[in-house]
Amino acid sequence: MPEIKISPSILSADFANLGHEVRAIESAGCDWVHVDVMDGHYVPNITIGPLVCKSIRPHIKTVMDVHLMIEPADLYLEAFAKAGADHISVHPEACPHLDRTLQVIADLGCKVGVALNPATPASVLTHVMDRLDLIIVMSVNPGFGGQSFLPSQIEKIRTLKSMIGDRDTLIEVDGGINATTAPLVVAAGADVLVAGSAVFGKGGQDESVYAANMQAIRDSVRSE
Repeated sequence: MPEIKISPSILSADFANLGHEVRAIESAGCDWVHVDVMDGHYVPNITIGPLVCKSIRPHIKTVMDVHLMIEPADLYLEAFAKAGADHISVHPEACPHLDRTLQVIADLGCKVGVALNPATPASVLTHVMDRLDLIIVMSVNPGFGGQSFLPSQIEKIRTLKSMIGDRDTLIEVDGGINATTAPLVVAAGADVLVAGSAVFGKGGQDESVYAANMQAIRDSVRSE
């Protein structure tokens, strides 16, 4: 199995102490920090916006991996880029002119990502593959943390891996990832694992707990 990246979702962190939580997961060995942005419109939940991203940016020494579950997304791309996003991923359904949106993200100096909901086919990316640095496969329906993994997405990961070919595009899987499901998605072609509750639990825990939780995910993949 290849070495995978772990991008803990701060959606499961202690929101009263986000700076501390980010420092803790980075000290514990995470590769990226995943930021779930929800608007209560595109998805049925409201989380954080550019101001919070700007506030936690000084605490992030790795990569700020921003996932925009908002509609319209185009109006806020510059704000998140200025807030310090390294990656910006959008949903095709939230961008009427997806190719143009992806070009804007690149022009802002960010890595370009697209996130696919469980019912969104891989084929929507056929004509934009050359623009993508990152594809997020949602293995739960977006909007809430702590949901169960949808096995139907494993075949989509395989399809995307084939579509990527020799490109450097990474496949990130988000939803229900833990030591049981991680080996399944990595075997199918995943490069990056988003894990929320599997890393943070209820949040506000000791750095050593986060380290052990991430190590359990890495070990599950290596043991296959």
